[in-house]
Amino acid sequence: MLSPMLETSARLLRLLSVLQSRRFWSGADLAAHLEVTPRTLRRDIDRLRSLGYAVEATAGHGGGYQLGKGAALPPLLLDDEEAVAVAVALRSVTDTYAGAAETAVRVLAKLEQLLPARLRSRLGAIHAMTVSVRRSKLEAIDPDLLTTLAAACRDCQRVEFAYRNRAGEATTRRVEPLRLAHTAWRSWYLVAWDLDRGAWRTFRVDRIEGAARAGERFVPRPAPEDVAAWVADSLSRVQYPYRARIKLQGTLEELAATVPPWCGTLERLDDRHCTLDVGSETLDGLVCHIVLCGQEFELLEPADLAPHLEAVAARLVRAANGALSRRAG
Repeated sequence: MLSPMLETSARLLRLLSVLQSRRFWSGADLAAHLEVTPRTLRRDIDRLRSLGYAVEATAGHGGGYQLGKGAALPPLLLDDEEAVAVAVALRSVTDTYAGAAETAVRVLAKLEQLLPARLRSRLGAIHAMTVSVRRSKLEAIDPDLLTTLAAACRDCQRVEFAYRNRAGEATTRRVEPLRLAHTAWRSWYLVAWDLDRGAWRTFRVDRIEGAARAGERFVPRPAPEDVAAWVADSLSRVQYPYRARIKLQGTLEELAATVPPWCGTLERLDDRHCTLDVGSETLDGLVCHIVLCGQEFELLEPADLAPHLEAVAARLVRAANGALSRRAG
């Protein structure tokens, strides 16, 4: 039988776990779920508050409890899947963000020490069988820069920073930040209103040189309704040196569900067809984006891309024929 102190501790841990599982609990439902009296529940809530947990309470009909944001950083309860997910995310941080690796390793070491054997085995298998492939140093983002930009977005503070554009030209930009966007290929972008150009812009965070300086507050202006869609569209409309437009069969809704947004910009052509505007730094990259859209297509423009499509297709056919011949032999 547990001692009164251990019983109280176990009850508090269970109460904390239950509060984390749902945004709001009515007092009656929470007491019934924990199988305690309302008086015991109130005492346990007070104990959690003394440990640093901001438990908010509302009185009256329909009142109850919910976890709020506290000033301290109290312990966090995680189930098995959540613990593994956090550990895997910490591992990726060590490979992705410059300056954060040491901190992430310390946190990961603390977490792995607390994991039961069954979870350490799962996590060990993931780490042992995973390699990190980084194409360039530009993929490592300074976490201090990210947090500065995120705080400026949250607090509506203007930001000034040195920026090097795609052509390598250095400029100083003054912006009103809106959101940070993270793409599927691990690039970070700042969505902001460019004060000098009077328009919404996206800025590659790895092209920001040095620190970003947050300044005076501003009143938010009307922003794109769907920021994620706006970023995807903006990136697809970059002035690439090579562009193409192809015709696809299907409605806009059907194709939007299957064509990756980074392939290009989809536009409705008629009731049964759409066009896809594609851009790239190279001709081979242009062909690659067209192929990766995963659809049968008709090349609309430019007509002089056709010989390059034919050359790439011939290479693919030769490779396929060679593989089939070796298999047959």
